[in-house]
Amino acid sequence: MKSDERERVYGQEEYYWGTEPNDLAEQTLERAPEVDDRVTIVDIGAGEGRDAVFFAEQGWDVYALDASSNGLMKAERLADRRDVTLTTLQADANDSTLPEPVDVVYSAGTIQYIRPENRRHQFAHFKDVTAPNGIHVMFAFVDHPDVPMPPDWTANEYFYEQGELEAFYDDWETVQLQELILDDESGGESHQHAAEVLFARNAT
Repeated sequence: MKSDERERVYGQEEYYWGTEPNDLAEQTLERAPEVDDRVTIVDIGAGEGRDAVFFAEQGWDVYALDASSNGLMKAERLADRRDVTLTTLQADANDSTLPEPVDVVYSAGTIQYIRPENRRHQFAHFKDVTAPNGIHVMFAFVDHPDVPMPPDWTANEYFYEQGELEAFYDDWETVQLQELILDDESGGESHQHAAEVLFARNAT
């Protein structure tokens, strides 16, 4: 989604993505690391906050990071409505830095905006600020020979090669790697996406 279109959509009263968590957030909860205190998570590309608020409802300390000011304002409103708190960070995924060690780094549909030349640096940073036994949950759109370019793909989005995402975690434990082909109706036109979902653990 282009930035101006995103701001227009997120500026509306209605929640474009809804307010209930997606399946990936619920799977993340099942694989959360055991910690002495509260789990700390950063949701990279939190959008309007549906997953970030869900994590806050579990008693986690949540950073909701997104480039969209309108999205983050709606995330804060949703958190208030659900009587939970989160910390919003307005930042581009390409150059964002995390303010403290975290137990979970989560991204559902945003890391395609990280430019290919930035990926190694950014993934290294995300890993460096992840506590021992912490996990990363990453959803990446991948280039697939049987899936055409989606009609709503934009110039500032970049596919991952198959297997590329896992390669950034070759020094971590791969907990699960899912390869998916998804049906989508976004943009008002039926199409498909190829994707990989990686659960990786800092086993150091």
